[in-house]
Amino acid sequence: MGETLAVLGAGSFGTALATQLARCEHETLIWGRDQAVLDDIRNHHRNSKYLPKAALPESLRAEPDLEKAVTRARDLVVAVPSHALRETLARVKPYMPAGQRIICAAKGLEPETGKLAHEVCAETLGDSVGFSMLSGPTFAKEIVAGNPTAVSIASRDIGFAEDVAAYFHSGVFRAYTNDDVIGVEVGGSVKNVLAIAVGCADGLGFGANTRTLIITRGLAEMMRLGEALGAERDTFMGLAGMGDLVLTCTDDQSRNRRMGLALAAGKSTDEAMAEIQQVVEGYRVAPEVKRLAQKHGVDMPITGQVYMVMYANQTPLAAVQVLCGRPSRPEN
Repeated sequence: MGETLAVLGAGSFGTALATQLARCEHETLIWGRDQAVLDDIRNHHRNSKYLPKAALPESLRAEPDLEKAVTRARDLVVAVPSHALRETLARVKPYMPAGQRIICAAKGLEPETGKLAHEVCAETLGDSVGFSMLSGPTFAKEIVAGNPTAVSIASRDIGFAEDVAAYFHSGVFRAYTNDDVIGVEVGGSVKNVLAIAVGCADGLGFGANTRTLIITRGLAEMMRLGEALGAERDTFMGLAGMGDLVLTCTDDQSRNRRMGLALAAGKSTDEAMAEIQQVVEGYRVAPEVKRLAQKHGVDMPITGQVYMVMYANQTPLAAVQVLCGRPSRPEN
């Protein structure tokens, strides 16, 4: 048996990461807010609410007591939506033993503040608590199914990144280390907004040319914002940038892509989210990306039009017309 690790968040992604850790023979505890989900995991080795067709490892243990989950674990995997990150970290702070570290799997920016996950962690727990970010092109259902998958583990403490990679790495689940925390966080946030744009375009029937246009020019937007915040350009050509962007934009397992498809069909944002029935990070993060871009003087026209569709009653077709009406410019 390896380390004892706790996963906080029993949604689809948290359950998938916990499953991978259990398969790697770590003593794995999973905690979540929904007692019915935890009972389902404990009694039936299933998460019928989020991953109804998946059989979970019998060694994966549901732990309803947050204090017990935290105090027993060597490190914590925090897999909650980005809007719940600060609250979750504040709840665990009183229980954290000395030397315990955070493995964050929350992709997005904090609502209202636009802060990145490592900033939220430092403000809540202090600068001395080890932090790493897990991101990359991953659908929870495919992790649980055992499909070959790769993630990026970013930490300014490369030794911690290597520890986390060792926790997760197996024959079909590859973990690559990275020291560009900001780049990995920006990639995991902006790609959700761009996936809504692609969903809108596909829903309007524009085809492969338009889809590729949005992905490539969206990547340029992502790079510009990341560099303005201090990220390394090369990070966006890797798993947490281009990799996650392509995944989220092109497959209907993506809630953000489905949001765009619903908006193109004439549904309101409320109707779309009710249909999807899970958090759509792109909807929550779009205002924060827009504010960050304005603050740093970064041109992000696709992101801006996604914001207009969701928050200012712009139609998807009108947004496309605005983007197509922009003047010619150098590509680089």
